[in-house]
Amino acid sequence: MKPTRYCITLFLCISSISVPLLVSSQACQRTCGKIPLKYPFGSGPGCGDARFQKYITCNDQKLTFTTHTGCYPVTNIDYSNQVMYVTDASMSTCACTQPSKGFGLDWDGPFSFHDDDVFTLLDCSINSSPIYKSNNNAYDTNTSAVPLCDKKGASICSFLYSCRAISMLNLPISTCCVYTPVDLGPSFEMDLQKLQCSSYSAFYSFDGQDYNPENWKYGIALKYKFNVYNDYPGPCANCEKSNGACGYSAVAYNSFICNCPSGINTTTDCYFEAAFNNALPRQTGTCLNSFCIFDYFFPWFVLLMLLTFMDQFDLAVTWSVYPLASILALFLFLL
Repeated sequence: MKPTRYCITLFLCISSISVPLLVSSQACQRTCGKIPLKYPFGSGPGCGDARFQKYITCNDQKLTFTTHTGCYPVTNIDYSNQVMYVTDASMSTCACTQPSKGFGLDWDGPFSFHDDDVFTLLDCSINSSPIYKSNNNAYDTNTSAVPLCDKKGASICSFLYSCRAISMLNLPISTCCVYTPVDLGPSFEMDLQKLQCSSYSAFYSFDGQDYNPENWKYGIALKYKFNVYNDYPGPCANCEKSNGACGYSAVAYNSFICNCPSGINTTTDCYFEAAFNNALPRQTGTCLNSFCIFDYFFPWFVLLMLLTFMDQFDLAVTWSVYPLASILALFLFLL
């Protein structure tokens, strides 16, 4: 085989092995504030799962969950159980009561309410709220309305109404209702204006203190799924094990990319970056520029020119020179 042909073959083979496919890169953050970011969550466009991108944003190191009813701070993500916890600044707790418009999920979003969520409606109009209905029991003349709420939630209302912030309003306990629809009805929405309630409270755990509402875990727990089968993508697992962040291409939402710490995007993982750490460009942004191409292909270009020169002048070269030349090119690549 002619040296030139050998070099061209070597150039194509080694280049394809040592340089994974590169696409336009995004610098995906691994954390947002103190919250770790793992698939399917991402810090911006091109990071995480495309279905989650419009609901989860990271601005000024604050992770925010957005629906059609508002924006809510994310307080924690339990990746092992696939649960995200959010808070609503407008909801009432044992420490503070205030008017609220309610809370809702987008019906087509990848989130649903956790079974531990408890929604309590406060200061509801007994006369006109749709959560009440007329009492049709002719033998019971003591009450004129029966709440369409969880009857076992009466104790929760009693504890909440014993809180100083709520008790100061002097509201009758009958205006409190533990809302029955776990998923807030078919629209996944709790519209307090339609329900004619002034506020609501939500918590996801008694924290072992059922009789002390001051220490309940206030907020909303939301479940999420990776896909219809809830399977964790295999390529993403390999990417995160190699210290990468899973993402997608801006031109194809169903595509997969692995964003590496240096800012390089690959279609595999970041293990190659550790092996060729000194050779990879360290700037973030698009890696299809002249500097990136020069860094990757200059060693092979030197080898090609060297062997072409030897071929042109019919210099005597033994086959042992070719592996040595390859090692030389690899050395230049690692500089």
